[in-house]
Amino acid sequence: MRILVTGATGQVGRHLVAQLHEAGHDVRALSRTPAKADLPTGVEVVAGELTDAATLGAAFEGVDAIHLITFGGDDDLTNGPEIIDLAARHGITRATVLGGWSPTSIESALESSAIRWTLLQPAEFMCNALEWADEIRSQGTVSMLATFPSAMVHEADIAAVAATALTHGGHEGRSYPITGPEALTPAERARIIAEATGQDITFVHLSEDAERARLRGYGYDEDYVEFGIQLATSPPEVSGVVLPTVEDVTGTPARTFAQWAREHAERFRTAP
Repeated sequence: MRILVTGATGQVGRHLVAQLHEAGHDVRALSRTPAKADLPTGVEVVAGELTDAATLGAAFEGVDAIHLITFGGDDDLTNGPEIIDLAARHGITRATVLGGWSPTSIESALESSAIRWTLLQPAEFMCNALEWADEIRSQGTVSMLATFPSAMVHEADIAAVAATALTHGGHEGRSYPITGPEALTPAERARIIAEATGQDITFVHLSEDAERARLRGYGYDEDYVEFGIQLATSPPEVSGVVLPTVEDVTGTPARTFAQWAREHAERFRTAP
C-alpha cells in the first residue's frame, strides 16, 4: 500500500511514519517544510498545507490510504469537505483520523463520503509531561493544581492503532478511544520521571491563583487559563479510565509511562 501521513512530523505522525515504513509499506509524508522533516530514509516527503487543499494534489496522487489530523496550526480545520473530496477523487479508499476534543469538518465530510475510515480518540498524550522539563531541570519540582489520575497514552501506541487500522480490514466505521495501561496522578508521574533520571523531583500542589500564573507563563490566553482551572478542579470522569484498546487492536500491550520516561530521561535530567 501507499499511505499518506499528514502531521508526519508531529508526536504521533513520526511514530506512524516509522512503523509503516518498517513494516514495508510505501510511505509518503506531508510536511510544510520537507527539507526539515528529518524522517527515515526511503520515506517520500512532499510539501503541502492542510489548510489549503490546492497544495495537496501531488501528495494525494497514487495514494491508497491516508492518516489525517484535524487541525492546521492551533486551529481546527474548516476545509474538511475540500480535503475529503480531493482524497475521494484521487481514489483514496481508507483513512484514519486523529480526533480532538470535538468533531471537526474532517469527520463531518468523511461521514458523507465513500471513504472507509476509523476515528482515533486518544487520552492525554504522555508527551504532555515534557511541559515539566524546564522546571524539573531548574528547580527539581513539578508544580500544578491538578491532582487527578490520567490514563495517558504513549504516542507510539496511538500510531500503532492507526497503522493497524490503515493496513488491515475490519476497522472501518469504528471509533477507538485509546489509553495507556494505567491511570497516574501528576505526583506519580513525577516520581516515575525521578526514577528514570536518577534525581530527586518533588511534586508541589498549587493554589488556583498560582496555577493561573503558571499557565499564563506558557503564554496561554485567559480563556485557556480558565479552561485549565476548570479541567484541573473538575476533570472528566473518563480521564482515569483505562481501556484495553491498544492490545485489542494491535495484539501488543500498551506501553507504560515508565517506558516513556526512560525514553525521554535526558529531556528532564539536570546537566552535571
